[in-house]
Amino acid sequence: MRDAIPRRILMTADAVGGVWTYALELARALKPRGIEFALATMGPKPDPAQQREAARVANLSLFQNDYRLEWMDEPWYDVGGAGDWLLEIAERFEPDLIHLNGYCHAALDWDVPVLVVAHSCVVSWWSAVKGDALPGRYDDYRRRVSAGLAAADLVVAPTAAMLRSLGQNYGWRGASRVIPNGRDLNEFAPVEKRPFILTAGRAWDEAKNVAALDRIAADLQWPVFAAGELQHPGGKATSLPNLHSLGRLRQQELSHQLGAASIFAMPARYEPFGLSALEAGLCECALVLGDISSLREVWGDAAIFVDPDDHRQLAETVNHLIDAPGRRAELGRRARERARQFPASRTADSYASAYCELIGRNRRQLTDRWTSAESPTHAEASFA
Repeated sequence: MRDAIPRRILMTADAVGGVWTYALELARALKPRGIEFALATMGPKPDPAQQREAARVANLSLFQNDYRLEWMDEPWYDVGGAGDWLLEIAERFEPDLIHLNGYCHAALDWDVPVLVVAHSCVVSWWSAVKGDALPGRYDDYRRRVSAGLAAADLVVAPTAAMLRSLGQNYGWRGASRVIPNGRDLNEFAPVEKRPFILTAGRAWDEAKNVAALDRIAADLQWPVFAAGELQHPGGKATSLPNLHSLGRLRQQELSHQLGAASIFAMPARYEPFGLSALEAGLCECALVLGDISSLREVWGDAAIFVDPDDHRQLAETVNHLIDAPGRRAELGRRARERARQFPASRTADSYASAYCELIGRNRRQLTDRWTSAESPTHAEASFA
């Protein structure tokens, strides 16, 4: 229904990882639909390059604050302050819908529909990375995430695997939808391939398992380059002495590196979708990925999967691809074909549909309330 199309959306994000890329990509892709975004970022503020990137998105206004994110240690005072700040932005911006790339703030007193996107969570991360139960110090986190999920009008996840984890970890069974992430297909393409391996992602995040590549680097026939931050937002730095660290790259730089890389390796223990693997696939890299359900869901037979903790298997798999150029090229072609099934336009269409449904449902509910309030009671109707 045409009158249900949103015109203004308040979206939250952080500038730490893939959520930033996702948010800007989605806003750009929805510009032709006339949707304006207020993007409120929490956590470490966007750096100057990120701020310039956001300024180039014509339908996006950036609001920044450094409130601690809900997955950080002892964040709750800041989470409360961030909630007040978000409500103030909403009062000024007057959005038709709230799009949260987090959980806790869904429980605020919003007067418009709320969509929550489950990009990841501490409980599922801990289970996959640490292999044991979440410590008691995260009880408050679990409770607040559960409350946010319960308050959301719709919960979206980029894979069915991530969606299932919400039910397993929080007992949540609300309205949901899988909307895979996407990228602009014109921004990533192969160039002349060179003899090196590339990995990308936050090196400090144990889920990415970049340390496994560092351990086997001396056993590989080609060098391994790593794109991504080494320093945790809390200040602790990760050391990767056997890899060639490229640091955090801008999109154009990353696209060039991926275009030239012959193999992209990401032996992740936990990855609810994997934007960097999608970008590598678009660049026709042969993909060697962690054998986890979410990555199998996204890539099917277009990648090779390895046990994240089997370093010998990882080294043998990569060296086999180095020695088999035909197999490597075929895997690259399959990865590109698969990756092209995830364009940003398709992601935007799916979100636009979800937005319209939520707003349409909300308006019908309001109309029903007004009609009920204005209708005479049974007794009044009989008397009349």
